[in-house]
Amino acid sequence: MASIVIIPARYHSTRFPGKPLCPLMGKPLIQHVYENSKKAHLIDDVFVATDSETIVESVLSFGGKAVMTSITHSSGTDRIAEVAAMMNYDIIVNVQGDEPLIKPQMIDDVISLLDDKRASIGTLMKKIEDPMEVLDPNVVKVVFDNEGFALYFSRAPIPFYRDEWKSLKDLVTSNNLQVKGKQKDFVDNTHHSSLITHHFCYKHIGIYSYRKEALIALSRMEPTELERTEKLEQLRALGNGMRIKTKETFFETYGVDTPEDLERVKKCLSTSL
Repeated sequence: MASIVIIPARYHSTRFPGKPLCPLMGKPLIQHVYENSKKAHLIDDVFVATDSETIVESVLSFGGKAVMTSITHSSGTDRIAEVAAMMNYDIIVNVQGDEPLIKPQMIDDVISLLDDKRASIGTLMKKIEDPMEVLDPNVVKVVFDNEGFALYFSRAPIPFYRDEWKSLKDLVTSNNLQVKGKQKDFVDNTHHSSLITHHFCYKHIGIYSYRKEALIALSRMEPTELERTEKLEQLRALGNGMRIKTKETFFETYGVDTPEDLERVKKCLSTSL
């Protein structure tokens, strides 16, 4: 099956305008994502999908491929669906344009998940090791069945170990997690942290592979109530009967949402050189 990576990239980010073109180790951020994606073995091509002529020019300048899309798209999924509809590929991989640490193996992994003909979508997950991530609503958790098909995604701690955790309050105090306003501090304590980390909680890693027809169908569906509640687009797919197959990855990635995130990624890249 022919596979393509499409990288959605929007210029006018609310928190970080011009983010895809922000310099990172001598290259624009989007170039890191593009070049890492090109190294995957199971893909036939890579395109950037954007609503910005400036981003198109930047991508072309480093030898990449880019396509202009509508400025009205509300999500990256809709943006890549527009491009996918114009191309003759069986599998579309959505690699976020703010993931400069994406590994080629991760792309190959999500493509391979669609070898299972029952799956419409493939995605990755990683076992949570930092207790704070269990409680962090910005870290999306996933639970899955015995064959790896996703049952649900949530910003809440799932699965919730009722006998050990009792309540969210007990979960915080039993793990020595102190919440001070908006600042959360974790007091390192091996015994306490193990109360979370010895359990199996997985966070969702936001890279997706789609069968072309599933992607286009998903982009045309109305948001479901669960999607609107949790602000998680993948719940639209589950709510409409699409099957999402997951695979555990051992790679860590960091998306760039703010200038501070960019500094963290710079440190990661510097240590890997």
